[in-house]
Amino acid sequence: MNSVVCIAQVPDTESRIKIGSDGRHIDEAGIKFIVSPYDEFALEEAIRAKEKSGGDVTVISFGPDRVQQALRECLARGATKALHVKGDSADADSLGVAKVLAAAIKNVPHDVVFFGKQGVGTDNSLVGPMTAELLGYPQVHVVTHLELGDGKVTAHRELEGAEDVIEASLPAVITAQKGLNEPRYASLKGIMAAKKIAIDAKSIADLGLNDSDVAGQRVKVVKLELPPEKSGGRKVDGADAAAAAKEILKYIREEAKAL
Repeated sequence: MNSVVCIAQVPDTESRIKIGSDGRHIDEAGIKFIVSPYDEFALEEAIRAKEKSGGDVTVISFGPDRVQQALRECLARGATKALHVKGDSADADSLGVAKVLAAAIKNVPHDVVFFGKQGVGTDNSLVGPMTAELLGYPQVHVVTHLELGDGKVTAHRELEGAEDVIEASLPAVITAQKGLNEPRYASLKGIMAAKKIAIDAKSIADLGLNDSDVAGQRVKVVKLELPPEKSGGRKVDGADAAAAAKEILKYIREEAKAL
């Protein structure tokens, strides 16, 4: 069972974000980058499939040189191969990224393609479905339980008060939801082994694409703004419940103007 796992490298969710001087990108100085958390569930599921049935787990990521750090981490956790598509992903929209990944995936032997359900940061949840559409593959999203069989996949999705069970033929695209598994940490043995694995590198030109295929010609970031600073809360004396209720209602009507 050969798997491809597409990963995004994103700022650590605990990072303090600053807007760059151009007003359109974040300032990456001092930012720690990590594998997007939902992609960790995708990677773990692919590794478990390899441990059960054999085969390779190839991790693919598109972006600048720092992406190799994320790929190396995935190798340390149990992936067997890695492909870095080099390029400036900062101005790429979701379709541009999907075009790059779809072109890269076509060159890698695979039975199933995994994504996290969304990349933390953009939170568009678009790259996985778009890649599946470009490849012409069946797709199942926000999966919480997965069974890979001979030529087919059975995927479970949580619905409100119910569960959706979908069967699809392979190859297919699966996007992972939290709860699908418990991602492992890299072991010392895995870290040492990962250092010996060469990361394959390609440019978008090597994949038959050019900058116009990738740059955000459909969706462009015009401006980034940090959310306004939160003002301090107000305390209401609760000794007299009736008086407190009146004061709260007055605030909602006259100051917050929510009524």
